[in-house]
Amino acid sequence: MDRRQRPYLWLCGFVALLGAGLMVYSQTVAFTWDEGFHLLAARLIGAGRKPYIDFCFPQAPFNAYWTAACMRVFGESWRTAHALSSLFTTGAVMLAADYVFSRLPVSRWRTAAAFSAALLAGLNSALFEHGSIGQAYGICAFATMAAFRASVAAVDRRGAGLAALAGFLTGVSAASSLLTAAAAPTALLWIALRNRSGARRRKCAAFLAGAAVPFLPALWLFVQGPGQTWFNLFQYHLLYRTANWPEATQHDLEVVTSWIDSGHALVLGLLAAAGLLAIRAEKQWDRARRSEFHLCGWLALVLCTEVALAHPTFPRYFLLTVPFLAILAAVGVYGIGSRLGGEVRPLWPVLALGALILLGLGRMLYDRRDVYTWDDMRQIARKVQEVTPAQAPLWADESIYFLTRHAPPSGMEFGYSHTIGDLTPERAAKLHILSNAEITSRVQAGAYSTIETCDDDTEFIDSLELSKLYRQRAEISGCAVYWERIHP
Repeated sequence: MDRRQRPYLWLCGFVALLGAGLMVYSQTVAFTWDEGFHLLAARLIGAGRKPYIDFCFPQAPFNAYWTAACMRVFGESWRTAHALSSLFTTGAVMLAADYVFSRLPVSRWRTAAAFSAALLAGLNSALFEHGSIGQAYGICAFATMAAFRASVAAVDRRGAGLAALAGFLTGVSAASSLLTAAAAPTALLWIALRNRSGARRRKCAAFLAGAAVPFLPALWLFVQGPGQTWFNLFQYHLLYRTANWPEATQHDLEVVTSWIDSGHALVLGLLAAAGLLAIRAEKQWDRARRSEFHLCGWLALVLCTEVALAHPTFPRYFLLTVPFLAILAAVGVYGIGSRLGGEVRPLWPVLALGALILLGLGRMLYDRRDVYTWDDMRQIARKVQEVTPAQAPLWADESIYFLTRHAPPSGMEFGYSHTIGDLTPERAAKLHILSNAEITSRVQAGAYSTIETCDDDTEFIDSLELSKLYRQRAEISGCAVYWERIHP
């Protein structure tokens, strides 16, 4: 396929336009609470501290190290992390659209289907909202899609280089978020079963070797602290993610069925199903090409299953399947459009689809109009800096630690860890975890010069009666800052 032809250049320009919109969003209103925890971890790594060993960080470490390295080069800012995520997400969209353009065998629908894939992925509300923040969604979306592209190319090459690359990319994704770990065995099995040139065993070995490379930081941390690494990577997720959350199973059921209320999810899922039916019905598709699209479907299925089984799970986790579903959905657009009649121009179904997807994205942006942004966090951070001496102990949200560059006291680097209350004092200290009971004791003893919280109305915060312990209180953007301790 000649990528120098005008339709492909139009496609590249369109994806670049989508990427520009995503970049603008990332630098203005993109924000989620959890990214403060990830950005703080990257800053601590940049300062020489080690995750698991020096602070609690129940995540795979690759993305944190990558973000820390990029911040060292481009500046320690949330804007840097957002820009990187936006570029990765745009790259995933381009890889999906390019695949449809290069592999759809029906030339008349090739450009329209490729534009459909770009629309369905690039304007998907979940991918747009969370693929532009300082978490691992962007790098995972790009790495898994790039691994798919490398896998389908590897089976026709005699050498094992592309298989090693596919393994490395699945490793990058899994080492950034274990939510994508299932992609690696799926791609490896497909390469083993569909290999058409070269030594199968050699390619499988190269895949495994490549997949191991991104886990070297985790292995290095395991050697230094096996107990801490095991807890952060596995034990926390298996035993403690639902601590003090008795409704977690009900929550999971609601999340798994929430696609019923999502226009984007319904359109993407139904079109992807139509795409699979079209692939099965098309007689002119050769077996090899059909198999590639089947791999795309399998990757979407295993990733969807894995994130659905996370306990608890969240709707944003499912965005990891969007680029793969967009490829199948683009085939679905072709399958439906080609059966509407030979006179139907491919342009019209794409325009109708684009209008529908754009309306859904507009609704998401409208619903977020009153949600916190980094501008709100900066206002809070300025107040915290104003009332807190440089070396004074501070209890704050992770995003405030990141913005103020105030060193968090040991055990305060990950706020969700406070709900864990059944660890022995020795183990909790080794894992850098403070329980709510220990925090209560410290607050009563006056351990914190300033307390900032955006959970001012929760039962735990209410139980501390902070207004009776501190003379000064300010409320900024719905968050509270307490200072000037009242001495008994």
